[in-house]
Amino acid sequence: MQSNDPTTAAISVSQLNRRVKTLIEQGMARLWVEGEISNLSRPGSGHIYLSLKDDTAQVSAAWFRQRQRGPAIGFKNGDRVLAYGRVSIYEARGNYQLIIEQMEPAGEGVLKRRFDALKLKLAGEGLFDEDRKQALPELPKRIGIITSPTGAAIRDILSILSRRFPAVPVIIYPAAVQGDAAPDELIAALATAVQRDECDVLIMGRGGGSLEDLWAFNDEQVARAISDCPLPVISAVGHEVDFTIADFVADVRAPTPSGAAEIIVPNQSDWLRQISGFAARIARVGQRALEDRAQELDWLGRRLMASSPAATLQRQRNSLREHSGRLNSAMRQQLLEQKNSLQAIRSELMKLSPALSVQRSIGRLQQLRQRLATSTHNTVSDTSHKIALLGRALNSVSPLATLGRGYAIVKQEDSGAVLTNAANIEPGKDIRAQLSRGEIIATVKKVLPGD
Repeated sequence: MQSNDPTTAAISVSQLNRRVKTLIEQGMARLWVEGEISNLSRPGSGHIYLSLKDDTAQVSAAWFRQRQRGPAIGFKNGDRVLAYGRVSIYEARGNYQLIIEQMEPAGEGVLKRRFDALKLKLAGEGLFDEDRKQALPELPKRIGIITSPTGAAIRDILSILSRRFPAVPVIIYPAAVQGDAAPDELIAALATAVQRDECDVLIMGRGGGSLEDLWAFNDEQVARAISDCPLPVISAVGHEVDFTIADFVADVRAPTPSGAAEIIVPNQSDWLRQISGFAARIARVGQRALEDRAQELDWLGRRLMASSPAATLQRQRNSLREHSGRLNSAMRQQLLEQKNSLQAIRSELMKLSPALSVQRSIGRLQQLRQRLATSTHNTVSDTSHKIALLGRALNSVSPLATLGRGYAIVKQEDSGAVLTNAANIEPGKDIRAQLSRGEIIATVKKVLPGD
């Protein structure tokens, strides 16, 4: 029960302030306070004393020297800051104050923490992994640039591209690069580039600025759109010291927009030197190849002459003459033998004088004459038939006869080699077909290999 005696119930001011200090320090955890600096003072002790205010209130604050980190000396009256610390009471005066442990610019500090949190989140999802990165084309056919069409970045990029490799066309996909509308416009420009599919690499970026100015490139949806883009994306935001979430998720990070132009195309002077070297090498190789082909053509010409249809036909004609001569000789020999046999028979008949023998002999002579005529006719017919068979056999193996039946000798147009297998020729190659009369040059449209 409290006493009503003021002399026994009263406490000192120091005790009161100490109790209040204890209650405040135990009852309130450390916290961030945002406000504008005023009444800033820097005594020789190195401590900083100031007030934090907003539109309707203010609070005293102290930032002791041993707690100060970073460029504390740069703060001044009027700066809007975030102060982290604990609430306490200065017992000597009974004023409550904020004991600052950390202080940073208000806008940048919040954005920095949001930047770090998003970076950690996307890294955990694997959006920064190297195996997700796409390789840039060695020489792009067309370059897309997502940026403000009126900014300094586009002028720098176009100037570098014009100097290094002006032959590569450029398409600009305009988008705001600063402000609340910038993330949506960047995403829409990226979607347009993907939908139109007219470029094989994209540059997304802008010139330098503060963290707030570059914040559109730290937007989570922009980062995910870059990660999902099927085209290689180069992030070229700000200066070399500036880093954004877009830099980490893009396939390649360029230190500046000008650096992106340096990365994306080669130097045309280097390419021209290489092309000149290649042309000289091709000329030397081509000359050697022509010489080799000329020798091969001479060799194939000699082989062709030896195995041409005309030469083959001449050999077959010679063979036919030889067989015809041998056949005629055989026929003459057989006729001579038969003639001799007839003479012998006549001699025998002359020795027989009786009329009956003469008559029989005459009859026999007629029979023999008939047999001789039949035999001679059969012999001549058989011989003629054999000659016809030999002629047809000879004609069947003649290449000209084969051509006359609708066949053709098909050769490769470039090498002259005879084609016997459809697999030895490719679609698009020229062929030469020799017919019974004339030749045809054609192009292979399709190859149907046989079993």
